[in-house]
Amino acid sequence: MSRNIVLQSLRCIRDRFFDTRQQSDGWSEPDHDVTGPTLDNLSVDMQFHIMTFLTPQDLCRLGGTSTYWRSMVRDPVLWKYFLLRDLPQWQSVDHLSMPEVKLTGVSVLGNTEMKQFDYMAEYLRVCPACRNQWRQQPKATFESVTSFFHSFVPVTEPQFAMFGPGLEQLQFSLLTKIINSPDVLPRAGIPQRQIDGIGSGISFKYKDQHRFNIITLYSTNRTERERARLEHRNLRSKLFVFQQDSESNVPIGLNPAFNQMCQAVNGFIFVANVETEGSDRNWEEQSAHIRIMLDPVVGSVSRPILVLSCVSREASDRHRIPCVTVANHLQLSSLSNPWMVQNTAAETLTGLLDGIDWLLGNSGVKL
Repeated sequence: MSRNIVLQSLRCIRDRFFDTRQQSDGWSEPDHDVTGPTLDNLSVDMQFHIMTFLTPQDLCRLGGTSTYWRSMVRDPVLWKYFLLRDLPQWQSVDHLSMPEVKLTGVSVLGNTEMKQFDYMAEYLRVCPACRNQWRQQPKATFESVTSFFHSFVPVTEPQFAMFGPGLEQLQFSLLTKIINSPDVLPRAGIPQRQIDGIGSGISFKYKDQHRFNIITLYSTNRTERERARLEHRNLRSKLFVFQQDSESNVPIGLNPAFNQMCQAVNGFIFVANVETEGSDRNWEEQSAHIRIMLDPVVGSVSRPILVLSCVSREASDRHRIPCVTVANHLQLSSLSNPWMVQNTAAETLTGLLDGIDWLLGNSGVKL
């Protein structure tokens, strides 16, 4: 959506506002040369330019200063423009904040769409800054007391199964970086127990108090994975079973050897390769992997899945697929399970702790 479309809509609102005021009580639009350079007297172009620099909270405060600014700030075209502008830059999206409206197209909104959908409310619902503010509101007294007593109750160490092409296709190994970054996630030991012959993975400690375990599931052995990465080939994962006599890499079910493991874990971490360079991402195949792992026959639909939208490194000359686009490609909105897509980079682990915080919180851990 172009700025010209927004400006056209704002000019119509301004014209209607002053026409109504003039008819009702003789009010006329202020003369710029007489009243001086106040915000109300600036051109619509300049007013819109200023609004593009304001936070959602500041825009709402501006709308509370006068009836004129309330009309301008509540313009649905303005907020659809902000959604289209900001969505690609947001670092995360989850099952509670996924936009409920299709935000494609550049035409001016019709009257029907304006009446049917509140783009301002939608922006404030899905915007990460607003989400964080709501989640950080002070707890009620009884909830704080309950959390205090919960701290004395031993909690079973939650386990998460981590899988996905981002573990195998990127230049930097995400798991190796996590293991070798005690300043980010200190290791809490390597338990010896196994689940149906599958290694129990590595335990970490979040915020120096919350232990959790990650079981890493690769598609095949290390030699075959590295060869496929260098040749930009996709492998058939040993985690799944496929249609006989079919060349498709889209699986039809879970390898029975992994049934017990999938039943035992508290949630999942799917690592997606979202670098725009390279081969096709095979979203249908990845979506099938997620759905098979989350099959309600295998485990509860309350188990969360964290999708790490991963690139090798953040760089100005490298582009990543936006997290909202990843969620759409993986068809996450159709899942019954809680889910979150979090941007991260294998080299620096930026965003990883935000994802772990969400995953633990949705697994019943009191943070």
